[in-house]
Amino acid sequence: MVLDNFMRGTIVIEDLEVGMSRHLSKVVTDRDIEMFAEVSTDHNPVHLDDDYARDTIFEGRIAHGMLTAGLISAVIGEQLPGHGTVYLGQTLKFMAPCAPAISCAPRSASRRLITANDG
Repeated sequence: MVLDNFMRGTIVIEDLEVGMSRHLSKVVTDRDIEMFAEVSTDHNPVHLDDDYARDTIFEGRIAHGMLTAGLISAVIGEQLPGHGTVYLGQTLKFMAPCAPAISCAPRSASRRLITANDG
C-alpha cells in the first residue's frame, strides 16, 4: 500500500517553486523484496535469508537499498513535477535500513530550478 500527501498529476514549469516538496510512504513487503531480487538479480542473503540476516549488523532482513531509492521515481513522476517528467540523476544517502513490513518514506524537494533558457 502506498500513502502519499498529494494528488497525481503534473505541476507545470511555470508553477514550480524552490522549496516545494512531495513524499509518499510505502510499506515494503516480502513480495516486493523477492520481486526486486529477481529483476535486479541481487540475491544477497541479507535481503532474502532470515537466518543469515539475523547475524548481521541489521539483525534481520532488509530491503535492497535501490528498491527503496527507486520509490523516489514515483514521487518525481507522479507528484513533483509529475507526469512526463524524466529525471537525469539523483544523489542518495541511506539514513537507515528498511526492513520488510516497515514503511519507507522517500521525499522529493525542489532546490533549484533550471529551464532550457538557462543553458
